[in-house]
Amino acid sequence: MADNVRHVAVISLGGTIAMTTQTDGGATPTLSADDLVAAVPGLADTGIRVQVHDFRRLPGASLSFSDLFELAATIETLAVDGVVVTQGTDTIEETAYLLDLITTGDMPIVVTGAMRNASMAGADGPANVLAAIRTAASTEARSTGCVVVFGEEIHAARWVRKTHATSPTAFTSYPGPIGYVAEDRVRILARPDTAPTIDRHHAAISVRTTIFTVGIGDDGTLLQALGDHVDGLVVAAFGAGHVPMACLDALTDLAKRMPVILATRTGSGPVLRQTYGFPGSESDLLARGLISGSTLDPVKARILLHLLLMTGTDKDQITQAFSALS
Repeated sequence: MADNVRHVAVISLGGTIAMTTQTDGGATPTLSADDLVAAVPGLADTGIRVQVHDFRRLPGASLSFSDLFELAATIETLAVDGVVVTQGTDTIEETAYLLDLITTGDMPIVVTGAMRNASMAGADGPANVLAAIRTAASTEARSTGCVVVFGEEIHAARWVRKTHATSPTAFTSYPGPIGYVAEDRVRILARPDTAPTIDRHHAAISVRTTIFTVGIGDDGTLLQALGDHVDGLVVAAFGAGHVPMACLDALTDLAKRMPVILATRTGSGPVLRQTYGFPGSESDLLARGLISGSTLDPVKARILLHLLLMTGTDKDQITQAFSALS
């Protein structure tokens, strides 16, 4: 490849960005990767050479771990300067964090999508694709891990969250974006710590994991029922890691049988370790064998737990992996 020409691969998985409204009024994925790229004004002026790949044409909610493992394998075969993945926004944060964990190297991998489909006024797909391509082609974005580009903001995979059901500015992160795109320039303001790498080639074990979000009045009955159907569990707890006292027996039993990750349902901030001491507090739960999810939100904690279990990692090693998170 010529040094002065940047090459980016755009891989389409479907989602709202690839949808058009049908005659029955419902939006479904109909656009190819070629269609998406062709709809981007100003792309030719960037000088970036784009190759397109139709990988899936699915709603984001229907993507699977096997889809994303195959996606990672495809990315590894591409001789390009960067990769853009377009998909449904429902699971962008899962895809981005999973790719962050199972891909290696410093090539930018950028995930983006749209909140408004191509048939709607103010469709945001073309602008997001253009900003994502610029980011993927940039030398500035190398070694940042997988990122999400939305609304010209660049979010680290570990921190990004979808925080609104319909807004074009649905994606946010705490402590904030690591960069942005302005006047055709990619600016990186911070670089997250390197994520742990999980060898997907060893991910041969079929497992089930889920998230249980605690609510006021929970008595542990549903937790006990879950224990017979999962190999690992993430508890999305109140505040800094608290649950109702009535859940303690069930959680104590589950923590003896499988890895149970303690996360906060607030979506940002850390699980504490020793600030509170009442029954059901973070210190009590950690003493009962639950594993701190640190600063990972429940969705990201489940992705990490699921991958670790798929690769045959035991509970002590899972504890170490989560302990390494800051």
